[in-house]
Amino acid sequence: MTTGIGTTTAQIVDKHRATLDRALEAIRSREFWTPHPEHPKAYGEEAAKEGKAAFDALRGSRFEIPDQPVSGEWVATEVSPYGIEMDISYPRADEGALDALLPVMRAGLPAWRKAGPEVRAAVCLEILARISERTHEFAHAVMHTSGQAFLMAFQAGGPHAQDRGLEAVAYAYEEQTRTPGRAHWEKPQGKREPLRMEKEFTPVGRGIALLIGCNTFPTWNGFPGFFASLATGNAVLVKPHPRAVLPLALTVRIAREVLAEAGFAADLVALAAEAEGDGIAKNLATRSDIRVIDYTGGSAFGEWLEANARQARVHTEKAGVNTVVIDSTGDYKGMLSNLAFSLSLYSGQMCTTPQNLLIPAAGIDTETGHKSYDEVVADLGAAVGKLLGDDARAAALLGALVNEQVRQRLEAAPKLGEVALASRTVHNPEFPDATVRTPVIVKVDGTKQDEEAVHLEECFGPVSFAVAVGSTEEALELLRHTLLTKGAMTVSAYTTSPEVASRIEEVCFDEPAQLSLNLTGGVYVNQTAAFSDYHGSGGNPAANCALCDGDFVSGRFRVVEVRRMAG
Repeated sequence: MTTGIGTTTAQIVDKHRATLDRALEAIRSREFWTPHPEHPKAYGEEAAKEGKAAFDALRGSRFEIPDQPVSGEWVATEVSPYGIEMDISYPRADEGALDALLPVMRAGLPAWRKAGPEVRAAVCLEILARISERTHEFAHAVMHTSGQAFLMAFQAGGPHAQDRGLEAVAYAYEEQTRTPGRAHWEKPQGKREPLRMEKEFTPVGRGIALLIGCNTFPTWNGFPGFFASLATGNAVLVKPHPRAVLPLALTVRIAREVLAEAGFAADLVALAAEAEGDGIAKNLATRSDIRVIDYTGGSAFGEWLEANARQARVHTEKAGVNTVVIDSTGDYKGMLSNLAFSLSLYSGQMCTTPQNLLIPAAGIDTETGHKSYDEVVADLGAAVGKLLGDDARAAALLGALVNEQVRQRLEAAPKLGEVALASRTVHNPEFPDATVRTPVIVKVDGTKQDEEAVHLEECFGPVSFAVAVGSTEEALELLRHTLLTKGAMTVSAYTTSPEVASRIEEVCFDEPAQLSLNLTGGVYVNQTAAFSDYHGSGGNPAANCALCDGDFVSGRFRVVEVRRMAG
């Protein structure tokens, strides 16, 4: 097949085959690897200036999606948490536009299916390569839609998101090629001639995949489903969160350009932007054309999708109550420092941020002696205060509160218990209109069995609870109950006892949850590495899938067999 720019798909495969092979090796070995540099200077001397200029040029403009069926209406819904004007308008996906768009998206599927897993993977890698070239532009787009600080937006919204997308492509290729494309089948018949057949096995995408984007991590959470669906032969309809459209709109536009240049239908990827309050996700999710759904967001809608989008394979990442069990430690200062950073990063607006710190009321043993419950909580508060004592450093770590709901939860937190560490306002001189707050730590009693306890619900944002428990045994019981009833994206624990560590592991095996033990250095519980770490387990109520594994991609396609009698 010849592309629109004189490049064959064979050349695209040749260009990216080595990267795909290396990604396949990485998901098997689980070792560290990335083709996407984390440091902003790695992208060239002019990249930072050019990326900022490209972002600024988009502000106050119409974001065109050439040749995509649209309604003719435009919507502008994004407000930067940093207070700058965005005023970017997107084509509104109303009922009529969707009715026209979905058949056009389906029309491109036969050629995309015939291309095969290798070509699809290579085209996906070309999309990722072009996104990578524009990482600085994406960083500003993520920063000013999510409230992440620039460096975090650059890394999490750029190379780390790209790694997760590439990881999904690798898993997609692995699963699709597990079955050979052709086979000669021969069954002996004794003295008679054997039965002979020629068989072909074709991975076939399920149809149109719907990606429902989130506000806080539009690319990091969006890229795995986007590229897993595209690589397995599906078309992808992207429905961004109304307050975080730009990062995914850029993704759509780049993907459409690459697809068209490679000789495929651009409408294999499309954007469905909505006005605030339109609620088109519910309408889309139950349409018969939608066969795969990826969703990150609150539990209520995630559970609704799981119950009602019966025609689709639904992948959800919802709310959970992330828990830390503190039994004992051999590095008290390192534990406090690690926890302080984890509680502070991006103002706790990560689905992996610890919320409940389960601490025995009698205290814990450390290498410097026994510490009471009150001492541990006070020392943790002091560690957070030291980390965020300088406003410039604090602003670079905290970012900005993503929306008014987070601010309201933070301001209501002091009513939930005894405040051990009060939140304070941080001034960001570069963005004076940004809402920046330090975390609050609230003491609560966890020794009473109370299903209405405040710490048994997710409190998304910079709010954590120092939960006093009767013993480590009670902490493990509470952890098990939390995982069973609420779920968790992360579990962390500190102990010097191999026996206690083993028992914590057993709880996380019984109610599957990803566990981090005794983190005291530069690795934090709320960070995961693509190709090595799993994000979520799919085994508890917080998420029904993991990023990434074979199950995450295998339900996006079926293998169709065609068999013929051999001549």
